[in-house]
Amino acid sequence: MEQTRLLVAIVGLTVLSGLADSQGFLHAARVWRDGQLVLPEVAKSALGFAVGIVLYWISIHFLQKFGVILPETQTILWFGVTIVGVAIFGGHSLRWEGVDRSVAALVLAGIGWLLVRTGS
Repeated sequence: MEQTRLLVAIVGLTVLSGLADSQGFLHAARVWRDGQLVLPEVAKSALGFAVGIVLYWISIHFLQKFGVILPETQTILWFGVTIVGVAIFGGHSLRWEGVDRSVAALVLAGIGWLLVRTGS
């Protein structure tokens, strides 16, 4: 039962962290417009990254309790969620062709492969 709670906390916090960071990346891409700094986008980006890192730090606590101690493994989880968040919230992936979606699926499968193969 304790392992299940840890797993739920890990998944929930990692998803929230990755989604917050994906917002940070999306807004970071808009901080410059016509050579001028766009302060509202800077603020939104900073907020996304700030929330994301705090949630990531909390998730590390639960990952370590679960036995996942390697930073590579911890980062792979976050990276997978973050890149999916950027792809979904950016909206451009909805217009990708089938081959591009297939490559994206293979990349996610590769992340899963690394998680399984590298262990904790």
